[in-house]
Amino acid sequence: MPVDSFRVTAPFNTTDYRVYSKKQNELPKTVQKERHDGRQSNEHRPIVMKIGILSQAKGSAYVEYQNTKVICSVFDPREIPNKSEYSVNGGLYCEFKFASFSTQKRRGFIRDAEEREYSVHLRRALEPAVIRHQFSNFQVDIYVLVLENDGSCLAAAISCANLALANACVPMHDLVTAVSLGLFGEHEIIDPTYSEERSCLSKPYVNQAEQGQGIITVSYMKIFQQITEIVHCGIMHSSSINHYIEKLIAENEKIYNLCRQCLVGNILVHLREKKETEAA
Repeated sequence: MPVDSFRVTAPFNTTDYRVYSKKQNELPKTVQKERHDGRQSNEHRPIVMKIGILSQAKGSAYVEYQNTKVICSVFDPREIPNKSEYSVNGGLYCEFKFASFSTQKRRGFIRDAEEREYSVHLRRALEPAVIRHQFSNFQVDIYVLVLENDGSCLAAAISCANLALANACVPMHDLVTAVSLGLFGEHEIIDPTYSEERSCLSKPYVNQAEQGQGIITVSYMKIFQQITEIVHCGIMHSSSINHYIEKLIAENEKIYNLCRQCLVGNILVHLREKKETEAA
């Protein structure tokens, strides 16, 4: 989102209170079947979804995976700036940003390399689903702000942006959802938290290095049964790719149903309010 140059910034040498809390044994040496938050390895965190929360935007959405909180706003199409030639297909402008208080280490107000990389992944995940030829030579602005990051923020951002686009009535082929998977040797954990992600991306786990270690995120359109984007960081054996993707697709289908319920529920609320207004 636009940078506020008049903001009085807090000291950059402050330390997050969570640093002094009691540390949990997340994943490193002895990996248990049940994780520190009580979930099984194939269990996703509870999801909260809400749309239409910002009155200033054409469409907006809020997604929460317990301590991972993401908000997204979508604005009306505008002419593509600095474009010398006419474009048949419209474009998407995606801006991914961490709030300065979203992580233990305070983030800056200017986007860094990680945020720019996530912006590219966000755009690539959403472009196949949007019917861009209906707004030729125009672009839709999508702004994602991570209010709190406790892992799987990119997957939450893709799902949140998908709901915001639907709320803004942007023409789409299908809804897009995303899920992350953490790999640590023989252990596969769905929807890893921030500490679990750090463990998966830490120094190689020598005993199980041949089975993979890292984070993989898959965005998926259920109706078309198409993968729109795959983001992987770490080591992954080629023989296991299909297994990981099938597992993530199954989780995406569950989140897809939640997105549909959220959108349908919002429509029913508006119809009920309209009916009450007409009756009054």
